[in-house]
Amino acid sequence: MAGEELVRMENINKFYGRIHALRDVSLRIDRHEVVGLLGDNGAGKSTLIKVLSGAVPLTSGDIFVKGKKVEIKRTTDAIANGIETIYQDSALVPQLSIARNLFLGREPVKGPAFLNRLDHETMGAVARQLLKKVGITKDIPPETPITALSGGERQAVAIARAMQFDSDLIILDEPTNNLGVAETQGVLRFVREARDTGHSCIFIAHNIHHVFQVVDRIMVMRGGKLVADDIDPKKTTIEQVERVITGEHLLH
Repeated sequence: MAGEELVRMENINKFYGRIHALRDVSLRIDRHEVVGLLGDNGAGKSTLIKVLSGAVPLTSGDIFVKGKKVEIKRTTDAIANGIETIYQDSALVPQLSIARNLFLGREPVKGPAFLNRLDHETMGAVARQLLKKVGITKDIPPETPITALSGGERQAVAIARAMQFDSDLIILDEPTNNLGVAETQGVLRFVREARDTGHSCIFIAHNIHHVFQVVDRIMVMRGGKLVADDIDPKKTTIEQVERVITGEHLLH
């Protein structure tokens, strides 16, 4: 049974010169849903995500958020519509502290606004809360610079930032790449946590095993097209999905 629609993309096309990177892609993401987006390199996954996150403009097609048609021409448009994207490098500022990164560009100030005095107490308190929420159990001071964190902890901070600004849809682009086993489990736990706290997620990963652990539904892209959008991980094997990705066998 379909849930309540959050995001819908209709007939999305993207050309880079003569290269037709996205071909009439239509999809929907419901509220409280984690969707896995799979496909080989060059299948169109990254381009689709860049269009939805405002990193590249679409050539033609429509995007709807909560039933309303929206224009997403830049990343600020996506963020204004409740869509946050966490890329592999997670776009954190390594020299700044955890707390500053969580509030980057949206820092709370105290006292008269023109003095621009940052409210470090509030940022620190919120940072501690958020880090717990995304599964960092050890007590890392909020003033710790990002450079001092492991790869998994950095991902956690990036995910915490997306949760902090109450995005409806969190897009995770290869969040488990180059992570150790414990850190990967942490990221997968964040995804479940995000869904449990009312967010939707699009989870892109090369590792199908990771996808199968957390998603409600799997979509597969091949050659710039969406070739499957309703694979149920509970009723499908990893091998079957791999065959859909390579085009050897289409699910009936």
